[in-house]
Amino acid sequence: MLYPTIQSICAQINSEFDLITADRKVLLVKISDYIQQKLDSGLPANLMYVCTHNSRRSQFGQIWAAVAANYYNITNTQTFSAGTEATAFHPNAIAALREIGFAVVQENENKNPIYSVKFGSPTDYVTCFSKTVNDLSNPQSEFAAIMTCSDADENCPFIPGVELRIGTTYEDPKAFDGTAFQNEKYIERSFEIARECLYVFSKLKIEN
Repeated sequence: MLYPTIQSICAQINSEFDLITADRKVLLVKISDYIQQKLDSGLPANLMYVCTHNSRRSQFGQIWAAVAANYYNITNTQTFSAGTEATAFHPNAIAALREIGFAVVQENENKNPIYSVKFGSPTDYVTCFSKTVNDLSNPQSEFAAIMTCSDADENCPFIPGVELRIGTTYEDPKAFDGTAFQNEKYIERSFEIARECLYVFSKLKIEN
């Protein structure tokens, strides 16, 4: 069960799909089709969101895709994130998630800390930290790679084991770090990614 705040956000976003352009929906439906094919075959659908540093946009993708699966009651789906290099989950992204209503718990004191991002019941959370695509915590085969930034798409020309690779790039909120618009832009980007993740999962058909 989702936190009431997150449930409310999802319900609002569910009514905003008209804000997504037709061209963008064509891309997103390819992800939906991939998930649907996996589910219809009784196989898990693994989604890996990728950006350069695995610090902002790809983390948002992993989190919101997990929330979307929960919201639409889609099981047998797992979400991951990665970068072309490992850095750390950025504090500004974490702050935006907390303001939105997620419970973000830092689990250790490393330079690249592990965080539990919670959005509902005790089992409703994702584990987040910065990592590369070949990190053992990520799937090594039979997954979709969703490229959330153009730099990662260009500089990561080959991802072993990927079944679907698709570019759904987003503007980097990093451009607003240290400005008066910092928090606003991080939340704006989080909601944009949330809207598209929910759209993807809204297109799925599950058997009763």
